[in-house]
Amino acid sequence: MAFVKSNLSLVSYSGNGFHIWHYTTTEASTAVDGAGYFNDMANEMNLGDVIYASCATGTTPVYGQFAVSANNGTIVDVNNITTLSAADSD
Repeated sequence: MAFVKSNLSLVSYSGNGFHIWHYTTTEASTAVDGAGYFNDMANEMNLGDVIYASCATGTTPVYGQFAVSANNGTIVDVNNITTLSAADSD
């Protein structure tokens, strides 16, 4: 699969170029963190932007956040997911 722009929402724009996004996908987080996955957003994403993500929805979901670690205007790269998924013991 590939990036689906309609699955990405801008949650917050601070006015100084920092964005918070949310993205949902059925793909694994390891697919999303590949360099180039968010290339369609190269003109809108900035270094340090945070992307909250719901990955692998429909199987064993992983929730977490990515940060934009590189953007040369063409290729966007994000770091590996920092997972927010935790066991629910109750």
